[in-house]
Amino acid sequence: MNAQHATATRPRHGAPVIVDVEEAEAALVENYPHLVRLAYLTLPPSLGRHRRVLTAHTLTQGALPRSPCEPDPAVADVAGPRGTMDPAYALVRQEVLDTALAFGRERGWRGRLRRTLVGGPAPYVLGLRLHTKATGTDEAELDRALSGLNAAGRAAYALLELERPRHADGREVRRLLVASGVADPRGALKAAKAVPEGLLLGGSGFDPCTVHARPTDLLRRRQHVRVGLIAAGAIAVTATLVAVLTGGQDPYAAGGSPGAYGSAGLLDPAKLVRVKDTAWTRASRVDFTAWPTRGGRAGDRALLGRAMAVWAQPSARVSVSATKGTAEGLPAQQPQLLYAGDVDAATVVLMYDGLRLVRYAEPRDGGGTAALDFARVDGAGATTAAVVLGRTDGNTRFLTAPWVAEAASRDLRDPGRAPAKLDRTADGVTEPVRMPGADSRPGVCGDTWPALQFRAAGGLGADRPFLLTDLGDLVPAHLTYQPPAGGTPLEATGPTALAYMARTACNLSSMSGLGTRSVNVWRYATHGLPENNGQASWVCARADTWRGTDGRALALFLPPVSEPGTPGAPVGQSGRDGGACGRGVPRVLAGALWKSTAGHWYLLAAGSRDVTRIKATGGVTGTSKGPTMAVRAEQGARAELSAVLDSGAALTTLR
Repeated sequence: MNAQHATATRPRHGAPVIVDVEEAEAALVENYPHLVRLAYLTLPPSLGRHRRVLTAHTLTQGALPRSPCEPDPAVADVAGPRGTMDPAYALVRQEVLDTALAFGRERGWRGRLRRTLVGGPAPYVLGLRLHTKATGTDEAELDRALSGLNAAGRAAYALLELERPRHADGREVRRLLVASGVADPRGALKAAKAVPEGLLLGGSGFDPCTVHARPTDLLRRRQHVRVGLIAAGAIAVTATLVAVLTGGQDPYAAGGSPGAYGSAGLLDPAKLVRVKDTAWTRASRVDFTAWPTRGGRAGDRALLGRAMAVWAQPSARVSVSATKGTAEGLPAQQPQLLYAGDVDAATVVLMYDGLRLVRYAEPRDGGGTAALDFARVDGAGATTAAVVLGRTDGNTRFLTAPWVAEAASRDLRDPGRAPAKLDRTADGVTEPVRMPGADSRPGVCGDTWPALQFRAAGGLGADRPFLLTDLGDLVPAHLTYQPPAGGTPLEATGPTALAYMARTACNLSSMSGLGTRSVNVWRYATHGLPENNGQASWVCARADTWRGTDGRALALFLPPVSEPGTPGAPVGQSGRDGGACGRGVPRVLAGALWKSTAGHWYLLAAGSRDVTRIKATGGVTGTSKGPTMAVRAEQGARAELSAVLDSGAALTTLR
């Protein structure tokens, strides 16, 4: 075992160090903003911003000991953010960390009771709801990444970024986590290090000491005061016990009413922007600003008020999600109402605020959990022609753009099958469309890959149909095809494009959940195989996101097959390189081990048209002029590939 990893968690100590209450108080006051931030980042995001802010302050203030005590010897020598060892700071830091990590471990009514009573006398705010400053795109992305970690992972990340430990391997953080009873400190540290460095943690979006305040519902509060004067004690005790022991029947909006939020104007349901049915025919921009207001409940003031109130302050009964890179804050301009109506078992309100789509959905029976979804859609165009209204039992219903003249569904894995007409209501809502992978086991492609095929009204697409596919986001991704000659991507509805889409479809799942705007399949090379085994193709599928960054590229090797939907073999994938296989970097290199029909193994490689030479080193050696190479190899051999471009620049494989 490595000596470093074998070091005991408890260092050697001399005489015990006793910290009196005054020393602990001085350390807590001096480092209060830092400690509150540590608690805030460790606490579960499911609390909501208001409760999370107050709980962070409660836990930090509760870290003050009642009598002189000794810091945990295991971590008393772990330096603080200023690089100095202070036993008093170590004492309060560990108490904050312990209580923040313990918060939420207990489930059910016991957990709710503990969370209600935690910390003793808590900072309590009457008539106001507090939240940290609305974050920008980068802060929202970091916050979303932290939400994907468990409590130990969030604590490890906060300690790494806020405490700035001396050792790069994070050994001090491991000791702090072990002292707090974390079962897998190494796993927590590994997960934390996978999140981008948190320079934005210093911003106000993560500072529970710099908060915004909004009123709760003023009218209801006045009524509550009148009623409360009659029987305040009995009502308070009963309400608390019911909420704690049964989970309560809280409204979806934490504020309880849209009135408090409508006063700001932007979230007043009466001021929602409404667009006429034919506005798109005269619009200078073919995007969501041209979508008309539709749906059978577009005039339901109560429903729209609930949606506005939830947008302003969702309660614990609302599941909030956002596509990657999308902020979850309030609108910057008056929202536009796109749709309000009943969709299967839910009632849905769909809005647009100039940058994002916002979808609110509540159960029609009034029970269960509501949903609030955000999706960035700036720069939308004519092919941004559908939005998910709801998903039920593996089926999706879409709201289609007003300019969609023809709608059909087709199976990408069966390019020879004609598309099937897709029925729509007068409001443009489609019949249920099967979700990709809904009929197969997790991780298995299945026999079909459903896609939408639309044709826009005259003048908005030169009468060319286009394809969209559901990758799990609020807006389906636009599919395009690019031949070897390059140039502008084409709509993926021609026979050749559909043939390559059929062999790429099963790999589209690797691009889900990215906020994908479009996927372009570029056939960058063809390759005559050794021993007269036919001709193979090489493609690179490029996913571009709505935020314009973190695009992904996937290289596929497509040997000859008899079944048109046989998936290609992934042979290279980029991380967040931002440009591989895209318009900015129209070049790629990939390789694969391939076995001929005679049983001989070869290392194959192919690059884009501007590759003039390919070289293999390592387990297989060889060179070749031009954009393709085939070298005899052994089964399981590993090699490094490199190439030279016609410009003289070097090119390596996707990683």
